Amino acid sequence: MIRTLLAWLLPLVLAGGLAAPATSLAQTYPDRPVRLLVPLAAASAVDVVARLVSEKMSDSLGQRFYVENQPGAAGLLGMRAGARAAPDGHTVVVANDSVITMLPNMKADAGYDPLKDFLPVTQLVGIPLGLIAHPTFPAATVSELIALARQKPGGINYASGGTGSPQHVAMELFVRAAGVEMTHVPYRGATAAVNEIVAGHVPVGFTGMSSVVPLLSDKRVRLLATSTPSRTSQLPDVPTVAETVPGFSFVPWCALLVPAHTPPEIVARLNAAAVSALKDPAVRARLAELGFEVVGGTPEQLAVVMRAEFARMGELIRAANIRE
Repeated sequence: MIRTLLAWLLPLVLAGGLAAPATSLAQTYPDRPVRLLVPLAAASAVDVVARLVSEKMSDSLGQRFYVENQPGAAGLLGMRAGARAAPDGHTVVVANDSVITMLPNMKADAGYDPLKDFLPVTQLVGIPLGLIAHPTFPAATVSELIALARQKPGGINYASGGTGSPQHVAMELFVRAAGVEMTHVPYRGATAAVNEIVAGHVPVGFTGMSSVVPLLSDKRVRLLATSTPSRTSQLPDVPTVAETVPGFSFVPWCALLVPAHTPPEIVARLNAAAVSALKDPAVRARLAELGFEVVGGTPEQLAVVMRAEFARMGELIRAANIRE
């Protein structure tokens, strides 16, 4: 009788022995503050989103969510740290598409595999870019920029947050579509790149609209166009690049990820808290005011986006021969 009972229970234990601890962990999660690891600099678009969303997530889950910035190597250092973190939901990575789909396609030794070392939680926002210039730059429109670049092949520098960053990829798409040559000047993060444009050290560049909007009121930069397929409701008088370069569209995004092997129950709780935060009227209004496009969605939807964009960016990077 006992042997029969053991024989019946053993397969169940072997098959589901890890489920009980995971379920127990999910029921008590989070039992301490949660680290939101941002592999980019403070004040970057991803950092801004992380801070806005995490405040509401703290309210939902009853624990403090705190942002820890780990910039370096265009985001690779922070992603490596995230991949090595304990898969217990107390480290959540807020990453942009650059470190998920671009940089790993450029570097065989990135130190992490975004599709294997992480689990998707939810896509947070789209990050429209603005093509900005220093106010003294002679080109005030996209057409004038293209004309000037044709007069001086390679003579106009542009700033980005690093090789393979969204700002770099956006400009590579632009120069290829416009048939011009410009010279890339990479910096350690988008914030540094914007500061160099504001200071007049580099004349132009793409950057997130969340960084652009605060600079427009006192005319520290000139906004030539947006990267979106149609004009934004926030700035309806600002043209898109596509109005001059037909077909141009590039809208980066950012998402929540957790280390691989994080229990699905914890992933579900994080997803629910993040989606709830994105539905909060005050959060949505602030994100829209800063130029972000709210997305949300399920882990499964984000997984589809990650796989598709990883393949698409790989093809683009190889075609444009983008290298460090």
